[in-house]
Amino acid sequence: MRSNRAKVRAGVGLAATLPMLAGALALGIPAAHAADNPNRDTLAGTKPAWATAKADKGATSNSAQVSARVYLAGRDASGLAAYARAVSDPNSAAYGRYLNAEQAQARFGATKAQVAAVRSWLTSAGLKVTGVTQHYVSVTGDVAAAEKAFGTQLHNFAKGSKTYRAPSTTTSAPESLNGAVLTVTGLDNAPHKATHADQLPPPDAVFKNSGPFSSYYGSNIATTLPDAYGTKIPYAVQGYTGKQLRAAYGAGTRTGKGVRVAITDAYASPTIAFDAATYAKKHGDAAYTSGQLRQVLPKNYTKTDECGAAGWYGEETLDVEAVHAVAPAAQITYVGASSCYDDDLLDSLSKIVDNHLADIVSNSWGDIEANQTPDLAAAYDQVFQFGAVEGIGFYFSSGDNGDEVAGTGTKQVDTPANSAWVTAVGGTSLAVGKGDRYLWETGWGTEKALLSDDGKSWVNFPGAFTSGAGGGTSRTVAEPYYQKGVVPNTLATANNPAGNRVVPDIAAIADPNTGFKVGQTQTFPDGSQQYSEYRIGGTSLAAPVIAAVQALAQEARGGKPIGFANPAIYAKYGSKVYHDVTDNPTGSGLAVARVDFANGYDASEGLITSVRSLGKDSSLSAVKGYDDVTGVGSPAAGYVESYGRR
Repeated sequence: MRSNRAKVRAGVGLAATLPMLAGALALGIPAAHAADNPNRDTLAGTKPAWATAKADKGATSNSAQVSARVYLAGRDASGLAAYARAVSDPNSAAYGRYLNAEQAQARFGATKAQVAAVRSWLTSAGLKVTGVTQHYVSVTGDVAAAEKAFGTQLHNFAKGSKTYRAPSTTTSAPESLNGAVLTVTGLDNAPHKATHADQLPPPDAVFKNSGPFSSYYGSNIATTLPDAYGTKIPYAVQGYTGKQLRAAYGAGTRTGKGVRVAITDAYASPTIAFDAATYAKKHGDAAYTSGQLRQVLPKNYTKTDECGAAGWYGEETLDVEAVHAVAPAAQITYVGASSCYDDDLLDSLSKIVDNHLADIVSNSWGDIEANQTPDLAAAYDQVFQFGAVEGIGFYFSSGDNGDEVAGTGTKQVDTPANSAWVTAVGGTSLAVGKGDRYLWETGWGTEKALLSDDGKSWVNFPGAFTSGAGGGTSRTVAEPYYQKGVVPNTLATANNPAGNRVVPDIAAIADPNTGFKVGQTQTFPDGSQQYSEYRIGGTSLAAPVIAAVQALAQEARGGKPIGFANPAIYAKYGSKVYHDVTDNPTGSGLAVARVDFANGYDASEGLITSVRSLGKDSSLSAVKGYDDVTGVGSPAAGYVESYGRR
């Protein structure tokens, strides 16, 4: 996704999709000599794929204004990637030999001389430097100055029904900078509605579930409703609690004590402290200790209308309450971005890495891979690699629209879950029975059919696909070494004979029909703001659940960080520490009955009754072994403690 393109939340509400941008190049973007200018190095990937000759509408006005970021490659980009791999690989002699943030920056970050040289180059072209961090130099100026600096012409291009500005050729930087520039973002644009002093809106309108409910899977059978798959079906659960999830995923006596978990989203819920404390008290979770939940927030918020700021409150609420429910003693730091755009989300991720605010980072947002551009992919991957060097692991939702064909017409994965440097978390439908006993899981994929007017049948059963765990094969990211020998060749080579990254890596509860109960302050029809509870799902539930399970695993390892977890996750493949999730765990079709308020909050406008079939994820299938719905599976009893046995 481009730097000024909004990221979406990944699973709020009933099953909303929260996308963001992901890293496409595992080792960043290498510089190459520009054939038509021997004194400059090209910055690969900086001309968008949609900026074609056919779409070209002519030159952008020289006086138009540009805001861009020039990301710094640092003093040893290839060394950074190599070290990140070594400290993350259980088979490496360097496994777990992490650097602190200062050491990482001193060894791999940009030097003062590099920063000074980049600044001098940009200002000499007529651009104004507006900010300098250890990761980038931000600039503003007119198109003429940007063209001079980056050795390209900026043109207007048609993209769908809109027209955007973009480089007409790949950009470049002076060869004299000796590869100090990683990439530049912001030269292509999209419309936005930002001001620099936006205030956060009040909470969104209330959403409530109707019922009847099951308290655990199968506890309340819908005896008066039609059969599905030859049998009576249970009502959907009211929403699992932390106690049920801890039992399902083998928490044992672990609590995450001494482990730091960070959560990134856009904006910040103004009622999170009250909501989280109220929820914990109502559901028997441990009370928050002083300072256990804290927020690191920007000075100002932007693009609040465009990004739907209030909609992100539920995302933060879900993430915080899910982490605490599964890992009740873990420290939680929420790092809010000032908007849902790449630059701001990157700043939040960098803030965690630069200050080592946590060892585990849960991220429930993303975007489709088609919206990914290599320039930003490189910027994201650099942050993830710095995190790996420091022992920080990033966990991303895989998406909530299955193979994305229904929404985009193209089979594709989500980003940044497609990055080779993050753990992509897929989704399941979870059945927890009486006594908190794990029954089974399917790959999350839902088909919905409504009850007929006479109440005697389901209309066009099993109905249409509504949502499901994101997954599949990347078109842009090469197959990482840790997936080789585990991921079936048919999946890895689906888009490239040489093999590409397949998503996800691991999975947990995501289906809103077997979802998690959350508590949040919402705005009621009378205008009042009140705390209420509802069931929620999406892979933006799965991501914080897995992050919390990893906190338990880190505790089991004596508190030593797990870091980038994928090599360790795949090394355990095929063992009993995973539930091998399939779409048909019981040998027959599975479904639940669900009753919803027509207006989303009360019965005044009627009720809607439907049947939700489970294990129907678009063209994706959860099968025995690794699959592109649930990865290696979900954590089973023994997974947490397996990290303490090395």
